[in-house]
Order: sequence, then C-alpha cells, then structure tokens
Amino acid sequence: MAPPFVLAVILHEVSHGWIAEKLGDPTARNAGRLTLNPIPHIDLMGTIVMPLVLYFATAGQFVIGSAKPVPINPYNFKNPKKDMALSSLAGPGVNLLMAISFAFLLRVVLPILQRSTPTALWEPMALPVALMLGSGVFINVALAVLNMIPIPPLDGSRILYWLLPDKLAAAYYRLEPFGILIIIALLAFRILGAVILPIIIYLCYFLLGNDILIFIFGYLFKGQ
Repeated sequence: MAPPFVLAVILHEVSHGWIAEKLGDPTARNAGRLTLNPIPHIDLMGTIVMPLVLYFATAGQFVIGSAKPVPINPYNFKNPKKDMALSSLAGPGVNLLMAISFAFLLRVVLPILQRSTPTALWEPMALPVALMLGSGVFINVALAVLNMIPIPPLDGSRILYWLLPDKLAAAYYRLEPFGILIIIALLAFRILGAVILPIIIYLCYFLLGNDILIFIFGYLFKGQ
C-alpha cells in the first residue's frame, strides 16, 4: 500500500498549493512544496504519529495519514475566505479523482490487458497490480472522507469557515489549537472510525462493485 499512499498524500498537498497559486498566493511554490519529491512533505504528526495512533486504536484495521500541510498565505488572495476554502477543497477533490482513476484502471484497463497479455507474463503481475490499484482506491477515498471532516485543521473546517457568518466563523476557529487533540481523542475512542468507515466502504463499493471490493478488502485486511 505504500506507493499509492505516498502518491495520494503528496498530490493532496501539492493540489492545495497549486490552486492557491492560481488564486494569487505563490507561498507554496516559493517554499519548494509544489514537488513530487516526498522528502519536503514529511510531517511528524500526519506522516508518523497519526498512522501509529490509528494502527493501535483500530487494532490495525484502519491506518491513514497525511503529509506536511503546504504553506498558504490567505492575505495574498482577493477573497481570503472563499479562496482558502477552494484551495482546501482541492486536496479531497484530487483524492476523489485519483480514486476514480484507480477504479477505472482496475475495472476496465486491467481486464483488457489480461486478454491481450500472454498468460506466462500476466499471471505473476496480475495480483500485485490489482491489489495496488485497489488499495489506491481505498486510500484516496479514505483521505478524501477524513479531510472533509469539519474539525480544524482538516480541509472540511476551511470550507465550513467560508460558509459561516463572520462572527460564527471567528468563534469556530478558536477550536483550531485544540483540533489535533480532538481528532486524536475521537480516534482513540473509535468514534471517528465508526462515523467515517461506513462512508468510505460505501464509496469504495460504488467505485469497485461488490465482488472486487470483497476481494481487495480480503487481502488488505487479511488476519484482522
């Protein structure tokens, strides 16, 4: 699952910076963050701590993480609230597009390749490729759903901030210093997983179909 996970979190963050640049803020590019090199995107909390907390909190059944947030300066935007929301929406949006792309490759392209590739060549690579694409669907759906939760500093909080009246938005954003603690607590007590896992599974079912979903999840969570 490592390659699709790395690609998912990097493109998630790069998309934030790319859209921000299109809306007038070059901060991410100036910081060298509009790159596919994974090193600048490593984050202590999102890349290391959160996956470990999730692994132990869910007994290894659900593990996800994030890259270091790209720097964005809303004062460079013409409409800071709206443009911040749009740049935040870019991350989950890219993850959904990637999930759809992986599902298309798995359900449409792979069967075509199977029919046109010699059996001796196809058999050794069929299962690893299928699992890679299937895990790509799951990881990107999970990242999109997780990041749309309206708890600061997740992307959904920026969108809710845009939609709220100014006074309510200001009060709401006083939660930001405590956001990570709230998320970790919800994970530790398995509340967050109980809320988002059904949504993740439904979206994966929609993209993959029942048979492929059972097959992929059977391998991904074997022994869990």
